Amino acid sequence: MGFFDVENRYAVLDAKHDPLVKIKAVVPWKAFRSRLEQVWHSQPTSCKSNAGRKPWDAIVMFKAIILCSLYNLSDDQFECQMHARLSFVRFLGLALENKVPDAKTVWLCREQLSQPCIWAYD
Repeated sequence: MGFFDVENRYAVLDAKHDPLVKIKAVVPWKAFRSRLEQVWHSQPTSCKSNAGRKPWDAIVMFKAIILCSLYNLSDDQFECQMHARLSFVRFLGLALENKVPDAKTVWLCREQLSQPCIWAYD
């Protein structure tokens, strides 16, 4: 892969008016972080070890769920599309060499975020 290949591909997406670029620019993603992390990064009190894979960033997972909804994708389809679509990778803020969330992780995040307690106002 050449040095400017990724930037050239992004330029093509921009010329085609990729709607994800606009969504990423206008939504105040950081405003959701504290509420999302209350659920997504919370560990059960019985957890006594830091072993295992570290959790995905809460905003990345929130964006993944939004992509599933916008494009009517199942969790498995989302995982496949993450490997195939440059616009999805850019929307999540990942680089081509980064790992992508797997289907089970997307499902788990959706399940945790669907609990009504996170969205109750204080």
